[in-house]
Parts: sequence; C-alpha cells; structure tokens
Amino acid sequence: MLRTLGRVRLLPLDHPGTADHRSPGRFLWWLARGQSKTLAGGMFFGIVWMSAQAVMPAVIGRAIDRGVADKDGTALMQLAGLMLLIGLVQAASGIIRHRFAVTNWLIAAYRTVQLVARHTVHLGGALPRKVSTGEVVAIGTSDISHLGQVMDVSARFAGAVVSFFLVAAILLQTSVTLGLVVLLGVPLLMLLVGPLLSPLQTRSARQRQLMGELSNTATDIVGGLRVLRGIGGEQVFHDRYRRESQTTRRAGVQVAKIQSLLDALQVFLPGLFVVVIVWLGARYAVSGRITPGELVAFYGYSAFLMIPLRTATEFANKVIRARVSARRVCKVLSLTPDVTEPLDPAAAPAPLAELRDARSGLRVRSGTITALVSEQPDDTADLADRLGLCAAEVDDDVTLGGVPLTQLPRADVRRRIVVSDTSAALFSGRLADRLDVTGRARTTGDLERALFTASSDDIMDALPDGLDTVVTERGRSFSGGQRQRLVLARVLTVDPEILVLVEPTSAVDAHTEARIASRLRAHRSGRTTLVATSSPLMLDAVDEVAFLEGGVVVATGTHRELLDTHARYRAVVTRETELVPAGGDA
Repeated sequence: MLRTLGRVRLLPLDHPGTADHRSPGRFLWWLARGQSKTLAGGMFFGIVWMSAQAVMPAVIGRAIDRGVADKDGTALMQLAGLMLLIGLVQAASGIIRHRFAVTNWLIAAYRTVQLVARHTVHLGGALPRKVSTGEVVAIGTSDISHLGQVMDVSARFAGAVVSFFLVAAILLQTSVTLGLVVLLGVPLLMLLVGPLLSPLQTRSARQRQLMGELSNTATDIVGGLRVLRGIGGEQVFHDRYRRESQTTRRAGVQVAKIQSLLDALQVFLPGLFVVVIVWLGARYAVSGRITPGELVAFYGYSAFLMIPLRTATEFANKVIRARVSARRVCKVLSLTPDVTEPLDPAAAPAPLAELRDARSGLRVRSGTITALVSEQPDDTADLADRLGLCAAEVDDDVTLGGVPLTQLPRADVRRRIVVSDTSAALFSGRLADRLDVTGRARTTGDLERALFTASSDDIMDALPDGLDTVVTERGRSFSGGQRQRLVLARVLTVDPEILVLVEPTSAVDAHTEARIASRLRAHRSGRTTLVATSSPLMLDAVDEVAFLEGGVVVATGTHRELLDTHARYRAVVTRETELVPAGGDA
C-alpha cells in the first residue's frame, strides 16, 4: 500500500495492463503513460522546487542593491521576507516532489514485476525452455531498479529544464552577453558529454547479459548442490562460477570506467562554466555595467546552474540504463507459449470426462486411479507433460471427453487438469499460505485433509509454529522427503477434476509411502488420478496400471495381473523394489 498526498494506492495493482513491448522506447513510454498523473505531479512540484532555487539569487542581489547599498531598511525587510517565503515554498515543494519521485519509482518497479510474473504464468512450462532462470531473476533484482530510477529522475529533470530557461531569461534582462553564454553554453556542455552515452549503453547491455548468465549459473549450482557434492562435481562448478564471475566483473569495470568519466565531467564541465560566468560578471562589475548585487546574483546563478546541468546528464545516464533493462523485459514479454488460445473454442466436455492420448494409447477412465509405469522415467514424465499441455510440442492427440485439449481454453484445461511433477518446489513465505493456494482450503478443512493424506503429521508436529512457520527459499529447511510430501499436500488442496502426479513418493520411506498410497484412494474418491510411478506400494493401491515401452502402452491391468502375465513389467517393478532404501527419507 502506498500513500501519496492523502490518497492511498494499493500495490501490487489489480491488473498491470497490457504492455507495449515492441521496443524498449515504447515500453518505457507505456510505463510513463500508465502513471502519468503521478509523473505530472512530480514534474509540477519539481518545477516549483527548482524554480524557487533559481529566483533566489535575483532576490539576494536585489536585497544587496536596494537594502544594503541604498541603506533602505524597509526594502531590506521586505526582500528578506520574500526570501523566507521562497525558502518555505522550496522546502514544501521539495518534500512533495520527493514523495512523488518515490511513488513513481515503486509503481514502475511493481508494475514491471507484475507484468513479468503474469507472463511467466501465461507461458507455463514453456518458460524454462525459452529463457534462462537467471534472465528472469535479474529482471527482479536489477532491471526494475533502473526502470524505477528513470521515473524517479523525471521530476527533477522537468525542473532542471524549466529553471534553465528561467535563469537564462533573467540573465538576458540584465546582460544580453551573459544570457547568451548561458543559453548557448549549457547545450554545448551537453554535446560534450554525448559521445560517452553510446559506449555506456553498449557496455551496460553486455554487463546485463553477463549478469543474467551468472545468475542462471548460480541458480543451477544452488539447486543441485547436494547432487554435485554426491558426484564430486562441486569443484568443477565452483571453477566455472569463478570464471563467469570474473568475466562479469571485468564487464562491470568497463562500464565503471565510462561511468566514472561521465561523473567526473558532470562536476568538471559545470565547474568550468561557473568560472566563465563569474569571470565575465566580475569584468562587467568592474566596468560598472552591472551592480554589485547583480554580480552576487550572477555568481548565485552560475553555482545554481550546476544542479540542472548535472540533473540533465543524470537523466540521460538513467535513460540509457533503463533502455537496456527495458530491452530485457521486452524480450521476456515477447515470448509466446507453446499452446495458444483456440480461435473458436470447443464446448467444454462434461464433468468426469475420460482422458485419452492417441499417440501412446493411454486411456484414463474417469473416477479411477491409474498408474503409469515405464522403464524410462523420461517417457512417463513427457507423457504427463503432454496430458497437461506442458510439453514443448503439442498436438491434438490428447483428448478430454473426445475433445482435443488444444481446442479448449487454456484456463479450462489448467483448472480441470493439474500436473505435479518432480520439479515442483515450495516458495518462501508462510507455510499455510504456500500450501493453501486456493485461499479456501484452511477454512473448509481441506488443508488438514490434504496434510493427512500426504502423511505430513510428523512434519507439522516438528514445527513449533505449525502452519505459521516461514518457509525458506525453495523449502530448503525441509528434507527432500518432507518437501515432497508438502508439495503433494499443496496440490491435493487444489482438488482438480484430473490430477497427474509424477513420482510423488520417490523420496519417502516405505512405511510413509504405504500410508500415502492407502489414503490417496480415499482422498481422490470420485475424481480421476494418474500416478507416474514404479513403486510396488503405490501400484498395489491403484485401480489400473498402464505399462509403457517406447512411449506406447503395451499392457494394462492391475498390478498383480501384470506381475503374473508380463515379464518385462515384472522386471521393471522388481528392480525398483531392490533399489528402495530400507528406511528414512531419501
């Protein structure tokens, strides 16, 4: 929640809108239009704030000439009062400008995060196949800051432009020569800085790309750290990360070299300009062409002009960085899902419709629990993805009640068919909120039922705060078996019409697995469930088993029937039994 001048604005927004991501410039303009009122407010108070500073030297000069030189006490008091009033206006407008600036920063940042988050949900399983994790992470860690900063500085930049012309007009009235020096000198100084901006943009883009790749490498290492240690590959990835981090560091140094030169010129060029103005003003004062008060005013103007000059170069700098970040955001927003919405959606099948896959020959009867077994786990995982429209390639082979899934609205497919695979993870936050994704399960008792079915009683008993426990990133405070059971409980609270589970008990001990298998039948009674597994304990609890070879169903029946009649099935299941550990979570 954000409060601005008595008004409350809720963040995140109810809907971030539809972004124009055809180019970085269009995206930035779209962001600006979406917060035009707060931008206009910030610019207005930025103009008032900087204009108050701009006219102060003129008032001081007039006070010296009329109040001090002419020894007019009344005029001095009046001008002192005017300076106080201008100071109060400057202070008040500065506070309000800053509040608008922070508001603009937050709105741009939150809106970008919402856009990317909504689009990643829209992409679904296509996201990791089309863009690296590091790219998406870097948007939320660095890019939103650059986008917010360009909205932040806009208020000061508007004030800088207006105050520049205001000072030039005042100087022209006093001295045409000095006025022309200001009017022509400031643009000339900006032109001197211009050649640095293009290399800065190029090197910033290169650094941004390397940062995304480095974040992706770090994510991969952290996600597979336990596996890397197990196979002795920790040092290999450590060396790789060091090389990539050093490359990124060198790119950052290249950006810093130009940035440091730009920062130095932001001080040196305005300082040189101040010297020229003061020198000219002093010559005019000695010759009697201007009064002592006007000389003091000229010095004040020259010192003040450093502010709009530096603000202008800062604005150009931040626009460049924002364009680089906007390009990365546009890249993600331009990605399209593997499955598009049908132009003419088919009528929704009746509830409890049968799920079929013509390519593999799989038939999942409604209201039953079916197991999917294959010697190659990738075959069952790929089939599970296809059943939920999560595969890289989609076709019309998968049907629900005779209707191809590709002809149904994606929202309906996701609502009716939910796939929970081995890559499912727990997000950080309050445990109850992370398990109750519908927001209703806890009040209806469905969350407690789901935890019971997933045999998570011991996990809850071990947590001092219970469901109020804060989950760490990716649930790393839990063991592999605990995470797997909590993920199972989470998907059970959704209670979809068709639930597809991929190896839901691969990381738990045999006793826990037996409890889950027996409880799952009661929990999913009347709804359709497909379980990809080769565990005898799970297989013995299902209604039907479909055995895959080469991605095609070659046999169906109960677990015991296939054990007796199909040697290949028996070999696959028996080998799995021999590899299951005696006890404890894997």
